[in-house]
Amino acid sequence: MSVTKREELSVEQCQQQLQRVLQSNTLRNSPTLQQLLQFLGMRGIDGNPDGLKEYTIGVEAFGRKPDFDPKTDTIVRVQTHRLRQKLKEYYEQEGIHDQVLIEIPKGHYYPAFRLRADSQEQAELHGVESSAADAEAARALEAVAATGSRWRWLSSGPVIATAVIVLAIAIGYLAGSLQTRNAASGVAAASPFNRHGADPVKSFWAALIGNDPSPIIAYPNAVFLLDDSNDLFRFRQGASDNRGARVDPHLAREFASNPALVASAGQLYYEDGYTGTGELEGVAMLAGLFAQMGLTPTIKTSRNITPEDLQQHTVILLGSPFQNIAVAQLMATGDFRFDNPDSRREEWRASIVNAHPGPNESAAYHTERDPENEVLKMDYSLISIQPGVVAGHNIAVLGGLDTKGTEGITRFITSRAGVEALTAALAAKGLKVSRGAGGMPWFQALVQVHLEKGDQVLSTELVAVHSFPRGAAAIVVGGSAAGAKK
Repeated sequence: MSVTKREELSVEQCQQQLQRVLQSNTLRNSPTLQQLLQFLGMRGIDGNPDGLKEYTIGVEAFGRKPDFDPKTDTIVRVQTHRLRQKLKEYYEQEGIHDQVLIEIPKGHYYPAFRLRADSQEQAELHGVESSAADAEAARALEAVAATGSRWRWLSSGPVIATAVIVLAIAIGYLAGSLQTRNAASGVAAASPFNRHGADPVKSFWAALIGNDPSPIIAYPNAVFLLDDSNDLFRFRQGASDNRGARVDPHLAREFASNPALVASAGQLYYEDGYTGTGELEGVAMLAGLFAQMGLTPTIKTSRNITPEDLQQHTVILLGSPFQNIAVAQLMATGDFRFDNPDSRREEWRASIVNAHPGPNESAAYHTERDPENEVLKMDYSLISIQPGVVAGHNIAVLGGLDTKGTEGITRFITSRAGVEALTAALAAKGLKVSRGAGGMPWFQALVQVHLEKGDQVLSTELVAVHSFPRGAAAIVVGGSAAGAKK
């Protein structure tokens, strides 16, 4: 299939339209689809359909291993189907006046770029992006790179932060930055908290963040013990030291999750450089949204949260208290709480407990697995919006029982459908989200996250909303909010 009629569309026009769709609200909360469209679109613009098969897309676009089997792993077909739906949605709504169409015909992966039937003359007016825009795009990517340099990316071990996730974060941040520039082009500068108009997502987050231009996003970096074979042993309790420091054998045997294995592991070292993929997806979504709002978030590990951070900024904590030490220490007491009866075992055994179940609510919610193969199929997540340690700054917790639950709840709270469902549920309880100081009520919301193949978020559904009891406050600890490492 021909990518385009060269007498009608130039390469620059195709690239411009590809970026316009990548930056759209329609794809804003879908970094996986952004990655897929970026990959397919560039192959289409290059005019290179050879070898564009499921296997190629799975390995090159989604980072699957060389033994990727499309017959058993349907990620390419599933995500391409979703992308076709999103492109249709885009052109029916915010892209209704776009002159260049991007289509992925059914049965094919090679995209087609074409003009609308009567738009040849108008398309020529779009031209190429200015050099100033290119420079700003480069600065946006540099900002993401600078943020990424603070993260510890490891090339081996049971939990790997892949290049696909890094690219997703870059695309999210860049898309948000460019969309903010396009929206503000030719318009006098204004406070980012007064520009959101009817956008319910941005209005919701503006009420949560208040007048803080640099909210903090904190992701978990749980502590492990690393042996010489690069195997990891969970270390949930006990004093820890800096990354790479030797571990006292007696301390390891006393507090590690599996003392018997630790006892025969040899010399161990502290390692806190691993983070779940769901939390990193959440960082990408929030960074992209905040860039669109004209904000410059600070992204750091939960163990590096300081008292100054809590006093001067709104803080968004990603993950559960089992992985994120700041959540364990700062989450206020409400009707919903994370619970794990076994302090040494945590994967998929914990629950979210409901202290005061309402009609059609349960007393506890657990991760659900397929009874035959035990693949994860359902997770539950919690949104906790609570007062910060000083007036005017809130603390938000977005955490799932599983890392993909954290991804799901972040998708929910940064999507139009999710925010509208949440604000409607709050309004039914007499809680209103409004602009200005004190515009965000304090509450907890439970969300159900549907999964496919254990690691693909298919959909989310609001289960319950409870307000915090009067006088609720964050837990404040001495020294650092996350506690001392030594």
